[in-house]
Amino acid sequence: MKVKERMSLKVVTVNKETSINEAFSLMKENNIRRLPVMDKGTVVGIVTLSDLNQAAPSSATSLSIHELNYLLAKTKIKDILPKKQDVVIISPETYIETAAKKMRIHRVSGLPVIDGGKLVGIITETDIFDALIDILGVRKTHSRIDLYVDDQPGTIAKITGIIATGGKNILNTVAYYDGQRDKYKMIIRIEELDCDDVVQKLKESGYEVESVIESPEVSA
Repeated sequence: MKVKERMSLKVVTVNKETSINEAFSLMKENNIRRLPVMDKGTVVGIVTLSDLNQAAPSSATSLSIHELNYLLAKTKIKDILPKKQDVVIISPETYIETAAKKMRIHRVSGLPVIDGGKLVGIITETDIFDALIDILGVRKTHSRIDLYVDDQPGTIAKITGIIATGGKNILNTVAYYDGQRDKYKMIIRIEELDCDDVVQKLKESGYEVESVIESPEVSA
């Protein structure tokens, strides 16, 4: 799954001359928390709701509402945007997991998507979460089987073969290395809720089944 499949195509932007008041309004109207800052067609920064809140006067201020509005209208994005902000961008052809890793490394919650030097979209942590939910197949009612396996060739094929022989439909399977156990933990999601027979077969075949969970459908 690539960024282009999950990014938002409608990107609300501001420029350096946009006032904080306008930026607040744009975020509220569009129910968003970040705005790419444009200058001559190029992304030169990104401001978040947190940035705006920090720049706005404290609620404990003695200023009147008119003075507050004047101050917010007078303060521009250029006044709060770091002069040498390192804008972290990504390509629409990048895979989702790379985008997630990039967000984690740079500690950002959204990435402008650039193609051919132009802003073509934006991908946020919410988009990543939604993609993860779909990749793991947890939107449907299913059974989740967690088991530990050794790192040996053909292990996954053997396990999925046991499940297929039992007539069960696998929605997806993932595996990751558990350093504490020095084994791989395999998570298998199958479409049927009644999976006692395949679980028993897995145990009889020597696999360490940690848990079996019935998961209800996750609505959007």
